[in-house]
Amino acid sequence: MDQKILSLAAEKTADGLQEFLQTVKEDDLTDLLQNQAVRGKAAGALLKAVFKGLPCSEEAGALKRLKIYSCCIQLLESGNLQKEVASEIIGLLMLEVHRFPGQLLVELANEFVSAINEGKLTNGKSLELFPIILTALGTKKENLTFGKGELSGEECKKQLINTLCSGRWDHQYVIQLTSMFKAVPLTAEEVEFVVEKVFKVFSKLNLQEIPPLVYQLLVLSSKGSRKRVLGGIIAFFNKLDQQHNEEKSDDEYLDLVTVPLDELRHVEGTIILHIVFAIKLDFELGRELLKHLKAAQQGDFSSICPFSIALLLSVTRIQRLEEQVFDFLKSSVIKSFKDLQLLQGSKYIQNLFPHGYCISTMILEVVNNSVHSWDHVTQGLVEFGFLLMDSYGPKRIPDGKTAETSSGLSRMPNQHACKLGADILLETFKIHEMIRQEILEQVLNRVVTRASSPISHFLDLLSDIIKYSPLVLQSCSSKVIEAFDYLSFLPVQTVQGLLKAVQPLLKVSMSIRDSLILVLRKAMFASQLDARKSAVAGFLLLLKNFKVLGSLSSSQCSQSIGVSQVHVNIHSRYNSVANETFCLEIMDSLKRCLGQQADVRLMLYEGFYDVLRRNSQLANSVMQTLLSQLKQFYEPEPDVLPPLKLEACILTQGDQVSLQEPLDYLLCCIQHCLAWYKSRVVPLQQEEEEEEEGFYQYLDDMLESITNRMIKSELEDFELDKSADFSQSTGVGIKNNICASLVMGICEVLIEYNFFISNFSKTKFETILSLFMCYKKLSDILNEKSRKGKTKMANRTTDSFLSMKFVSDLLTALFRVLLWRYTSIPTSVEESGKKEKGKNISLLCLEGIQKILSAVQQFYQPKCHQFLKALDAADEEEEEEVSVSQRAAFQIRQFQRSLLNLLSSQEEDFKSKEALLLATVLTSLSKLLKPISAEFVQMLTWTSKICTENSCEDASFCKGMLSLLFNLHVSYKSPVSLLRDLSQDIHGHLGDIDKDVEVEKTNNFALVNLKTAAPTVCLLVLSKAEKVLEEVDWLITKLKGQANQKIVSEEASSQAALTNLPMEKTTIIQLGTLLTFFHELVQTALPSGSSVDTLLKDLCKMYTTLTALVKYYLQVYQRPTGIPKNMEKLVKLSGSHLTPLCYSFISYVQNKHSKSLKCTGEKEKTAAGPTAMARALRETKPIPNLIFAIEQYEKFLIHLSKRSKVNLMKHIKLSTSRDFKIKGNILDAVLRQEEEDENEEGTASEHEGQNKEPAKKKRKKEKKCLS
Repeated sequence: MDQKILSLAAEKTADGLQEFLQTVKEDDLTDLLQNQAVRGKAAGALLKAVFKGLPCSEEAGALKRLKIYSCCIQLLESGNLQKEVASEIIGLLMLEVHRFPGQLLVELANEFVSAINEGKLTNGKSLELFPIILTALGTKKENLTFGKGELSGEECKKQLINTLCSGRWDHQYVIQLTSMFKAVPLTAEEVEFVVEKVFKVFSKLNLQEIPPLVYQLLVLSSKGSRKRVLGGIIAFFNKLDQQHNEEKSDDEYLDLVTVPLDELRHVEGTIILHIVFAIKLDFELGRELLKHLKAAQQGDFSSICPFSIALLLSVTRIQRLEEQVFDFLKSSVIKSFKDLQLLQGSKYIQNLFPHGYCISTMILEVVNNSVHSWDHVTQGLVEFGFLLMDSYGPKRIPDGKTAETSSGLSRMPNQHACKLGADILLETFKIHEMIRQEILEQVLNRVVTRASSPISHFLDLLSDIIKYSPLVLQSCSSKVIEAFDYLSFLPVQTVQGLLKAVQPLLKVSMSIRDSLILVLRKAMFASQLDARKSAVAGFLLLLKNFKVLGSLSSSQCSQSIGVSQVHVNIHSRYNSVANETFCLEIMDSLKRCLGQQADVRLMLYEGFYDVLRRNSQLANSVMQTLLSQLKQFYEPEPDVLPPLKLEACILTQGDQVSLQEPLDYLLCCIQHCLAWYKSRVVPLQQEEEEEEEGFYQYLDDMLESITNRMIKSELEDFELDKSADFSQSTGVGIKNNICASLVMGICEVLIEYNFFISNFSKTKFETILSLFMCYKKLSDILNEKSRKGKTKMANRTTDSFLSMKFVSDLLTALFRVLLWRYTSIPTSVEESGKKEKGKNISLLCLEGIQKILSAVQQFYQPKCHQFLKALDAADEEEEEEVSVSQRAAFQIRQFQRSLLNLLSSQEEDFKSKEALLLATVLTSLSKLLKPISAEFVQMLTWTSKICTENSCEDASFCKGMLSLLFNLHVSYKSPVSLLRDLSQDIHGHLGDIDKDVEVEKTNNFALVNLKTAAPTVCLLVLSKAEKVLEEVDWLITKLKGQANQKIVSEEASSQAALTNLPMEKTTIIQLGTLLTFFHELVQTALPSGSSVDTLLKDLCKMYTTLTALVKYYLQVYQRPTGIPKNMEKLVKLSGSHLTPLCYSFISYVQNKHSKSLKCTGEKEKTAAGPTAMARALRETKPIPNLIFAIEQYEKFLIHLSKRSKVNLMKHIKLSTSRDFKIKGNILDAVLRQEEEDENEEGTASEHEGQNKEPAKKKRKKEKKCLS
């Protein structure tokens, strides 16, 4: 039969074939096709002939075709066909699909849907035909029977896709089914059906099956739902990462980890590559990615995770998106750190967000993940690290200094961002060998080329990189050597920082060391002063780091070795004999510097002490050099005054006078070296010959002689008495300034020298006081001359020569005395004779305590516990651990007693400065209390009691105590209730803007009285209210961001609404209480000035925040919950208790200014007139902004009322238009006066008649213009 069919098909007409096939039964035909296909005998030709003889124009032929299609689909799924035969059959079936009538296409498509949903597919080969069927069905315009109704072909296709996506998909065909939809024209809604279905089966698939599926999804996303595709992929991998981290943190279940980490990271890397490739082909996909993540940035950051950050860093390789992505990442980093800062300062926001979001942790996690062959992420990490350091590094402030970066919790977001950039680069350097040379090169380039900008952050990074492994960097030595070539052209500070950073390399690389020495020797003879200073800095560094045989180990040194890398010594043993020769050569080179400019000598003197500590065998050479230098300026005769030749230290060349020898620095260096030598070297050389003893004894005798003669010398001996010329315009004046600076420096050095040899003897301390009096006399003269000349003394050094060791030893000795004396001896019992310029000893003690506490908290935050422990001498023998809060509370109690004693004294005995210092000390100590501790609650209660019960008219003390109360309150709960109570007190004491209204005094806080209420307390509470408004604004922004994120299901929507509920409630409560706070203040008769100005600005911010909240409800009103009742109450409160009073307050302010301007007009001849007018104009400037803010608030309330069908405006009286104000009588008078001047001949009645109409016209015109 097959042969006959083929022969009939070969004829020119198909009539014979059609007649024959009509006689053949369907089953016989399908059996024939099945046998031929299985045998592989010309199945394609037979099928082609059958289709030729069964035209779709006839119903019988179409039905037989349907049967054949069903048979062929079963054959394809059976797997019995050869590959070539199967492909041929599919091709023929595809070609003939479009001939089918619509109804049969529906039946055929339904067969496929049933087979897929019921899991009847065996190999999925027939699925290639399904998209062609759906496409053909979509083109049918006629109505087709579908289920119980009739639908068009397009609607049938939609229903079929919906049914298919609602059913179950076999896991092995998910990729094939997703791929299948690429060939089907889909509407946006149909794409959404498919995408949602695919994401539902994501979690059920094997991890290795995800990348090809994602690829198919990305291709499909070109038809629509790009945002959903990207969001779903990011959410899936974010969830996987979180699950893995939870499993990893739970040691008990470590063996049950569901996904191996290595496999997960490799899959993520592949997915990222797929997405980047898709974005290159479809730029719109990249835009959607950024839109999606920007929406998340404004909301709860849910989509910003390690996976999405890695994806973004890979996308930076696409040039069109690079800048946008980096800008987004930068803004996310800064926003994250700002949010963190805001969270740390507000307890009620911490309660709303217990789990803080930290992007820095995520980025560093990406760095660690990139070890799994994420080369496409690495380059983006490096660029982003440098971008953060360049953008947020230290900046040069206008006076030429660098803005210092403080350490610890007080760091600002910019400093955190810069540190994050450095951490990214350091960790990337550790992990990726291939990128190391590029990172090092870029760091060195910035160090060399940015000499005028602060580069301390890059030097720190370079130091950390080299510390990590100096041996690794030997391969990059050429880059370091290249950087050395620029040393002569760099500022000295940069050279010192660079050489300290590369110091470990000098010990492991001879080539780097030799190159450096060569560069330094050239620089030593350079014409530029900075180059020679750089050479000195470099040689001193080498002397410190190449030890001579027999030198003391670092453990024997008195101080730790700053930047030295002790662990480097294990890599390389150095030759100490060679080092000795090398060091002595350098010493000879440095001795030549003693004949150069003062700046070069000064560097040498500053560096010798460090050299001595690190390389003790050079002591003899160093000390001899210093001694011979000092002898040039020392008067050996014991009776000669002064003991030093200051004239020889000054160089005069014509009219130019300059410092030649920094004698104070020379003496300081000698003093430090001598003290170290006596304490460290001499005890180890007790059995040496007496020459050594005589060596340092000779220097001791010289310093002793200088001390004795300096005390005997008068200022006249130095020609520096009060009559001396200290002006900067004459040579004599400049010379005297230099001499004065030298004498003061020498006094400081001798004070320290005598302190360390004194052993606390009375005689030596009298000597120290005599030296200090000499220093003070000279200092007073210079200050007096400076004030008279109104210029700063250019050559006076502001740096003290007193070392930190001296200061710390002195403070250690004095601190307990200070603390004991202040807490034991009240200031009231001190003798008046002990006072000096109004300060008694107890007050000085208190100042000392306050400054020490501030210094410890600012610079040594982590060591506060040890500091408090050291204060408590009785605690040394206790074994049980005492917390920081308990130790701080013990100290707090002592100062609380002192303050209570002071407040209970008579009013005339109240000491304002002491009270303020006590408040400052208590503030410092209270920062050490934990907010949840009992000690903290006790402190808050005590402070509140002091503010409530004690009346004091001293403004500074009042401000100090209320600031302390606010600081404690904010750490415990929101301060809005405190603000409300204080505003009631201010209103009560200052009275109402309506003089006829008598205000009842509340007396919540006795510290608030007529003298302190304004401006002190008023400005304080307004600044705190402004801070709360900023926090509420932040909350509203969070709410808006979460509302912007598309919620997929109803369940998720209701869940999101429940999540937002506490935030909404808190926001409304804060604004409601703030509203009552402003309600009191706008009724208060505040004095003109800063209080009124600040209140008007803060009212404007209040209305702006209220408007933002109304806009939020406009945005989310679609949800079923509608507008909360408490929001309606807030709107009602604003309409009844704030807006009308704001207008009354504006009138009050304007009336006051009118009176002020009237007075000014009367006094216009005086100098006070213009000043008062300018002040009045300045204070009324915020009024238009406030009116605009109120009107904007009301405008959006009207919109919300219309949308919600709730009349929110029923309690609000619409504002009067205040754009302009024309006073007709004044305008008429002015115009009349002008007319009279122009027409003096006319009569008064004529003038009046002529002026009436123009006046109206003018008024009308002006009104129109203004409106």
